[in-house]
Amino acid sequence: MKIRKGTPSDMPAVLSLIKELAVFEKEPDAVVVTVDDLVRDGFSENPLFHCFVAELKEQIIGIALYYYRYSTWKGKTIHLEDLIVQEKHRGIGAGMALYKEIIKQGKKDGVRRLEWSVLDWNQNAIDFYEKTGAKVLPEWRLVQMDEQVIDAFLNSNS
Repeated sequence: MKIRKGTPSDMPAVLSLIKELAVFEKEPDAVVVTVDDLVRDGFSENPLFHCFVAELKEQIIGIALYYYRYSTWKGKTIHLEDLIVQEKHRGIGAGMALYKEIIKQGKKDGVRRLEWSVLDWNQNAIDFYEKTGAKVLPEWRLVQMDEQVIDAFLNSNS
């Protein structure tokens, strides 16, 4: 197995893993991003994300997709959007290898924090993160607005 930077030609496999994660997270119909979106957004002059892939026998079996954020308290941070390993390849160290690569990237880039979200029912992931020294912050809540809510808000507050 090797870990490497993702390329535009990897994006069909990346999208497949994203869809697999959506099924695991009980949101099978939530993925609207396309391969074209991923190529445009990840490999333009100013990419919106970066990713590492775990490759086994020339097959992509896992990804870690991340982007840079800015904290008013900490400065430059990395947000790990998703770390995904194909279910049939879990337990061989791909997840840990991708996780380490993100941490090494953060250190190389001089970020002051790495952050990500984890579902409260995903105890295996919570245990994994806590075992590595990461803190799961129970007092913080994730807040989101989808496209429909954005439109409704803007239409009612124009």
